[in-house]
Amino acid sequence: MLLQQTKKDMEQLCEQYFSHTVTMRRHLHQHPELSGNELQTADYIYSTLQSWKIEAEKLLDGTAVVACIRGCKDGKQFVLGLRADIDALPIEETNSVDYCSHNKGVMHACGHDVHTANLLTTARILNELKDRFSGVCIFIFQPSEECYPGGAKRLLEAHLLEKYSIKAMIGCHVSPEIPTGKIGLKSGNYMASTDEIYLDIFGKGGHAALPATFINPLTLAAKILVEMEQFCPKYAPKDIPSILTFGKIVGNGQTNVVPDKVHLEGTFRTFDENWRSQAYQKMEQICKHLAQQCGGDIQLTIRKGYPVLYNDPLLTEQCRQWAQEFLSAEQIELLDYRMTADDFAYYSHLVPSFFYRLGTQIPNRTINLHASDFDVNENVFHFSSALLAYLACNILQ
Repeated sequence: MLLQQTKKDMEQLCEQYFSHTVTMRRHLHQHPELSGNELQTADYIYSTLQSWKIEAEKLLDGTAVVACIRGCKDGKQFVLGLRADIDALPIEETNSVDYCSHNKGVMHACGHDVHTANLLTTARILNELKDRFSGVCIFIFQPSEECYPGGAKRLLEAHLLEKYSIKAMIGCHVSPEIPTGKIGLKSGNYMASTDEIYLDIFGKGGHAALPATFINPLTLAAKILVEMEQFCPKYAPKDIPSILTFGKIVGNGQTNVVPDKVHLEGTFRTFDENWRSQAYQKMEQICKHLAQQCGGDIQLTIRKGYPVLYNDPLLTEQCRQWAQEFLSAEQIELLDYRMTADDFAYYSHLVPSFFYRLGTQIPNRTINLHASDFDVNENVFHFSSALLAYLACNILQ
């Protein structure tokens, strides 16, 4: 447990920097950039860190920023990574706030602007208090979380962990359903793996008035969709939450024209890697069997995405206790499995990791992630950066 004075100092600095944290978040919100194009965002992060005399460098063609603060206290030389994702989504914002996106069709609709501003202020706090910890804190401003293969994977392929000798990772994500002032967490498997499913269904086109001359891929697609709706309830192990959902169908026929092919796109998500691999084969087997019954054929393409996000039980329990010291037991919610995914999962399979939810609920408003009216309660910045600094400082004792 850290000395109470360190906790108070972190709270004071967080409050002192509150207005600037909000300013940074609103600047980022006004200037969102899509995955792989975060050049101006990275420039802003880099220049901000430089203005505080924090050592930093750019990676991944200038779209990622990694900063480093070395503790001045004698002790173990542990290296901790703190990560924020920085990319936005291809969504046209419908909010009427004065910090609305300036980039048409691009919006921070998943809170990455909050993650970035929060981590920047965390770095600022720890830079002021580096005499309170030993070891090294690495701040990772990561691009392309929203787009496969993900910025985390690219940073790992660039040997991020080895280069900085990172031994553990912490990240967080806003949650509009959790009241502001609270955090949520879950030990073990927390967020789902995610795969993109592409299914081409082949029949034989023809004139709609001559059914004996065609094999309708639309009818076959309907049968496959009905069967796939029951795929997880029928075949997934009962103790492993799983979903298979299709969200796109393209037929390109006409009222009197039956097409040769129908294209489906969907997502498969689960929490077990063995079942995940088995499911790929089972899907193809079922779809092929249905197609052959109708005289058609299928081609299934699975774009394997992020793995299951795993919260190390020991690190998670330590962080829960420290968060309880910093906040209170009433401000910590224990969460269930979450079917959404995050490429922070890649880190969690290589080093002990902890990923938590940060409540940003706005009273009397229903807000959803990835929605055009997404926004957050900025009062979260009264404590969020200090909390993360407190977790980091405890680990780096």
